[in-house]
Amino acid sequence: MLKNTRVVLSKRPVGDATPDCFTVETVEVEPLLEGQIRVAVEYISVDAGTRTMLRGEGFHAQVDLGQTILAGGVGRIIESTVEGWDEGQAVRGGLGSQTIATVTPKMLEKVDDSVGSLSVYLGALGASTGVTAWIGIRNVAKPQPGDIFVVSAAAGAVGSIAGQIAKRDGATVIGIAGGNRKVTYLTERLGFDAAIDYKNEDVNARLRELAPDGINVFFDNVGGPVLDAVLDNLAMRARVIICGAISQYDDLDNVTGPSMYLRLAERQSVMEGFAFFHFPESIGPAAAELREWIDDGSLIMDEEILEGIERYPEALQFMFNGGNLGKLMVKAG
Repeated sequence: MLKNTRVVLSKRPVGDATPDCFTVETVEVEPLLEGQIRVAVEYISVDAGTRTMLRGEGFHAQVDLGQTILAGGVGRIIESTVEGWDEGQAVRGGLGSQTIATVTPKMLEKVDDSVGSLSVYLGALGASTGVTAWIGIRNVAKPQPGDIFVVSAAAGAVGSIAGQIAKRDGATVIGIAGGNRKVTYLTERLGFDAAIDYKNEDVNARLRELAPDGINVFFDNVGGPVLDAVLDNLAMRARVIICGAISQYDDLDNVTGPSMYLRLAERQSVMEGFAFFHFPESIGPAAAELREWIDDGSLIMDEEILEGIERYPEALQFMFNGGNLGKLMVKAG
C-alpha cells in the first residue's frame, strides 16, 4: 500500500521553532474517494510566514497539534477521480509538508512543466515569492528612476527579486542582509548598487553614508531595529512598504514596534502594508512578466534545496537563522 511521510506539529514553539517541535511520521494512505486527487509532492516551499501558523491563533491559517505542517508545494498527479485532472499533470497548491498529498481540485492549479524544474513555481513564479515581490514593487512601492531604494532580507526569495525589479525600474538599490557571503551575493551576482551587513556593520551609519540625501523607498521584510534605522534616514515624502517582519515572528505576543515612527510625520512620509492576495487582478500579469524575465535570462532566482522530507524542520530553522540565499525549499522525494 502507498505510504505518505509527513511532518507534523508535535508541540507549539516557544521562541524558535526548533526541530524538536516537529515529528516525522510515515502512514498508509486511505483509498481515494470520489472528488479527490492524489499528488506525489516534489518540492515544498519553506516560508517565514509558516512560523505564524504554529501559534494556535492568528491572522494566518493555524496548524493544530498532530496536523501536517501547512506549506505550498508542487508535484504531479499520480491518481485522480476527477475528470480533467489526469495522471502526470504538474500541479501547485497547498500540498503540505509531506510526500503524498490527497486533495481536491479547489486546492490546486495546473502548471506548465516546460519551464524545467517545477521548483520555479515556488521560487520566481511562486505567489509568496516572485509574485509578492512584483506586486509589492509595481502596485505598492512604485520606485521611480533616481530613487534610493532599500530592501531588507535582501538575499532572500522576496527581497532579492524586489531589489532586481526596483533596479530594472531605474532606482539605486541598497540591500540589507546578514554576513559577508550575502553582501557579496547582492552586489556581485544580483547587481545591487550597495549592500549592508547588519550583523557586522552599523546600519544607521552605513545608510547615512550610502544615502546622504535620504531613502525614498524602503521595502521591509524584517522589522525591528532594521526598520528603525531606515526610518531615521528617510527622505521627504518617502514610502515605507511592509511586506513582512521575520524578526518578530518568534514572539508575536511581544512585537517590537518601530520607535522611530515619528520620522514619518516629520518627513511627510507614508507606511503601507500589503499581501499579494490584496491584488488578485495583478497575479496573472505578475506571473506573465516574471516568466518573460526567466525566459530571457534577465531575472536571477537562486534556489537552495535541502534533500528529504525529514529535513523540513531543519530547513525552517535554517531560514530563521539567515542561512539561505534565494528561495529555500525541501525536495520531498
